[in-house]
Amino acid sequence: MTVELEEIAPNRWRVKRTPQNFARSEHPRPYVISDTMDPVEQVDGKFYTSKREYRAVGRAHGLIEVGNEKIKPKSRASADPQAKEKRRAAVKKAVEQYKAGRRVQV
Repeated sequence: MTVELEEIAPNRWRVKRTPQNFARSEHPRPYVISDTMDPVEQVDGKFYTSKREYRAVGRAHGLIEVGNEKIKPKSRASADPQAKEKRRAAVKKAVEQYKAGRRVQV
């Protein structure tokens, strides 16, 4: 088996490979999503066959399309600096009481 090399830059080489077609469909643009849909009634009483127009009317009326809203990340209560300081103080107090031979009250 012989390996052919090709120079990609001065003194930089790589193995020459035959190009591969990665298209997953015979269509020229397999990942393009169509804007058309079956007629659907919106809150204004009109029927729309365009997804873009349907969403624009919904946004104009203050509606949120379920599944497309951006959910804000939840912050952990334990990430709060005050909660961390309280936890450290409680652990420190319990360790001190344990070392002093007293019974720990939680």
